[in-house]
Amino acid sequence: MGEQQRASWIAAYKDLGQRCQQHDPELLRHVSTPDTAHDLDLLRQAVGDPQLSYLGISYGTFLGATYANLYPGKVRAMVLDSNIDPQAWTNHASQSEPRLTTFLRMGSDRSAAATLDQFLTLCGSTTTARCAFSAGSQKATRDKFDQLMQRLREHPVGTWTYARTVGDVVSSLYVVHPGWTDLAGRLQELSQGRVPEPSAPPSPPPVPNQNPYTGDEQAGAVLCGDSPNPRDPAVYHTLEKAGATRAGDAGRFWTWATEPCASWPAQAAHRYHGPWNNPTAHTVLVVGTTYDPATPYTGAQAMAKELANARLLTNNGYGHTALINSSSCINAYESRYFIDGTLPPPGTTCRQDTPPFSSPKPHGGVATGGGAMASVVS
Repeated sequence: MGEQQRASWIAAYKDLGQRCQQHDPELLRHVSTPDTAHDLDLLRQAVGDPQLSYLGISYGTFLGATYANLYPGKVRAMVLDSNIDPQAWTNHASQSEPRLTTFLRMGSDRSAAATLDQFLTLCGSTTTARCAFSAGSQKATRDKFDQLMQRLREHPVGTWTYARTVGDVVSSLYVVHPGWTDLAGRLQELSQGRVPEPSAPPSPPPVPNQNPYTGDEQAGAVLCGDSPNPRDPAVYHTLEKAGATRAGDAGRFWTWATEPCASWPAQAAHRYHGPWNNPTAHTVLVVGTTYDPATPYTGAQAMAKELANARLLTNNGYGHTALINSSSCINAYESRYFIDGTLPPPGTTCRQDTPPFSSPKPHGGVATGGGAMASVVS
C-alpha cells in the first residue's frame, strides 16, 4: 500500500468500528467464540440430540475446539478442516501488547507464500493452454510474476493496482478449480497491459446459506474481540515490511488483514484461553491441507497435538479447506467417521481428485449421518 492507501484503509475501518459501537456497544462484547459455542450447544438441545456432530472449517475449527473443551461430553463426531492453532489465536503465552498480528502468529503469510510458489511452479511446468500465465519454465514464470508485481507498483493497469492484485492473488489461491486457472488468466491479461475481464460468478456454497451477506463487521467483531492484535495503526506499516521480508507479497496481504483490530472498539467479555486438552467423549478428526494459503498445515498439526483426543488426516493438496477442494479420499474417511465413528489409520494421507491446471473430474457429494450437523464456513 502507498501512504494514501494506508491512510484511507485505517480511516475506513476506524469509522466502521465507531458505527458498530454506536449501534449496539453491548452486543459487540458478546459475539465471541465462547458465546457462539454456548449458542451451538443450545441448538443441539433444541433439536433434541444428546451429542453434537459438527463440521467446522477455517475459523470454524477454533469454534469447534472451543466447544469441545467447554462441552467435552457432548462431542459425538467433530471434523475440523483447515485448522487455526489455538495458541496462535489466543496469544495466551504473551501477557503484554502483542508484537505480531493474529495471522502472522498463525503463519498465514508463510503458508500463502508457499502456496503461491506452488502455483507458479505448476503453472511454469505446463503449457499456456492449461495455465495462461506460463512462461515455459518454473524460473521464467516466477520471474514473470515478480516483474509484473514490480511494474504494477509504478504503473497500475486501470484500477488494478499492486495492492488489488496482491489481494486477488491470495484470495484466488483458496479454490483450485476454477480459481487457479482463472487467476492465471487475469495475471496474463495484466502482464500484457490489459484490464482483466470480470470473473465468472462464484459457484454456490457447499452448504445452504440463508444469509449470504458476510460483512466486515461480522468477522471483525469476532476476530478483534477474541484475538489480541497491535492497537497502534502505525505499527502495521513496520510489520508489513517485516512480513514482506519473510513472505513476499503475501506477507503484506496478511499483515493488513488484521489492521481493523487496531481501532476496534470492543473486546470480548469472556475470552476462552484453554485448556484445550479436556478429554472428549469421542475422538476429533483433524484435517489439514499441505498447501493452504490461509491456515497452514502446521495449524492442523498443532490442533491435533493440543486436543486430548484427536486424529490427524493429511490432505496432500492445495487451497483453503478440503471441503471446497474435492478429495474423494478425504470425503470417504469423513463420511465413515460421521456415520459410525470409524477413524482413518494414524498417519493417513489423501490426495485431491484433480491436480491444478488439469480438467476437473465430476464427483459426488459428501454423505454424512447421525445427529445434528453444524457447519461453519469462513
